[in-house]
Amino acid sequence: MFFSVPSWALALIIFGVVVGAALLGGLIGRFLRERSDRLKEPIGVLQAALLGLVGLILAFGLSLAVGRYEDRRAALVAEANAIGTAYLRGQTIAEPQRTESLGLMRRYADLALVLSREVPGSVRMARTAAAESLIQRRLWSLAGESLAHAPTDSAPRLYVDSLNDMIDQQTVRLSALNNRVPGPVLDLEVLSAAIALGLLALYLAVLGRGHVIVVLAAGLVTLLLLVTFDLDRPTRGLITIPTTPLRALRASMALPPPAHGP
Repeated sequence: MFFSVPSWALALIIFGVVVGAALLGGLIGRFLRERSDRLKEPIGVLQAALLGLVGLILAFGLSLAVGRYEDRRAALVAEANAIGTAYLRGQTIAEPQRTESLGLMRRYADLALVLSREVPGSVRMARTAAAESLIQRRLWSLAGESLAHAPTDSAPRLYVDSLNDMIDQQTVRLSALNNRVPGPVLDLEVLSAAIALGLLALYLAVLGRGHVIVVLAAGLVTLLLLVTFDLDRPTRGLITIPTTPLRALRASMALPPPAHGP
């Protein structure tokens, strides 16, 4: 559910859950205010311990999201480099495979850019990945023909090697895009934050003060959760994976190939 809604809706959902728990805790605290002498100390100890635990859970979830974000950035750069290497080496093979292969490489780079805007796990991403696979099969067929026509030349062999690396990098990138923080971890973060804020509101309500502090704490926790969730939404939201390497590669492909085939 957290991956299928826009960022503004996600922020409202998280803030609503956290504030709702805080309001509930405040109402219960007002009801128990007359017993504050007996409940003040145990509730204070409990909410302090739970807030510390929630801090650890939030830090753990954020570290998982940041690690996956960095993996996706590295995978995009590696794929751009692999496509660029295959495009350069494709210029050294003989005709007629050379011209068709270079044209397919340009289409493949376009699809790689389109993939950067697709939601992981969606039908559109699956369709784009399937289109890439079709181009891979045709490129591999053309590489086989080029190698068969010149089995002793080094250029077709180097091209086949770089083409194989390009195909492997697509698998790495798709795996990185679909590798998310487990849903139960995100659910635990939201639930524990809501309970902690509810206990904080209850404790302050028992003491008869601190409503502004609860609202500020709810806003801060919402912001932390939103950043964690947004880091794990690589193609949408406020924090996305930069596509500069792929765009620079595609721009270089628009120029005439600097190398001529044999």
